[in-house]
Amino acid sequence: MEAALWVAKTGLAAQDAKMASISNNLANVNTVGFKKDRVAFEDLFYQMERQPGAQEDQQNQLPTGIQLGNGVRIVGTQKVFTEGNFQTTGQAMDMAIVGQGFFQVQMPNGDIAYTRNGQFSRNAQGMIVNADGLPMVPQIQIPNNATSLSIGTDGIVTAQIAGQTDPQQLGQITTVNFTNPAGLQAMGGNLYKETAASGNPLEGVPGTDALGSIKQKTLEGSNVSVVDEMVDMISTQRAYEMNAKVVSSTDQMLKFVNQSV
Repeated sequence: MEAALWVAKTGLAAQDAKMASISNNLANVNTVGFKKDRVAFEDLFYQMERQPGAQEDQQNQLPTGIQLGNGVRIVGTQKVFTEGNFQTTGQAMDMAIVGQGFFQVQMPNGDIAYTRNGQFSRNAQGMIVNADGLPMVPQIQIPNNATSLSIGTDGIVTAQIAGQTDPQQLGQITTVNFTNPAGLQAMGGNLYKETAASGNPLEGVPGTDALGSIKQKTLEGSNVSVVDEMVDMISTQRAYEMNAKVVSSTDQMLKFVNQSV
């Protein structure tokens, strides 16, 4: 009976971790560019007491065996990179990627981080930076006397300069994609970094080579569905209760044995 207690304990721990993941998804329902997490489970090893297919006698084999599982564990969490809802903001520096791909920003240590959050601003030097002041890669500088900014679906940035008739091209925004985006490491701050599982970044012009196009004055919202998470939360709660019930029932069985023998 003690085995049942330990098996139920693994179930409680796994459901508790899944509830934490659901909580994080719901907490970020309004985070720009956030991608929800999905939890994957797997069963633990089995104690084999009778091997399926073993010879019962010279003519007969066992059709089934006796295999007792030892519970469950979380085998991984996976970012789901489906598109979120798009919101038109009217802000010239806001951008969204329609399709696959990531913006690039430079970390203080020189490494490149990747994000779906297109909520950019202009810093004191005219550089395009994210909310944490990290410059976009490749860097693009906007002149002080620019009166308007235009970003094409292919990432070409142009500005209308005061006193000039034709718009001036300032640079080209490039985006990147990965063979396995789910293998990226989430760093917080809407940023990811590459890992051996994600593969190397594949850089290109937006709108080409399976890279999504850029939509100016638009932001991509979180891809968390509140209804889906609520249903998942109820299912997880019931699973947790059932595992707790196993603990309670096993305890009552042990109590009965202690009092009766």
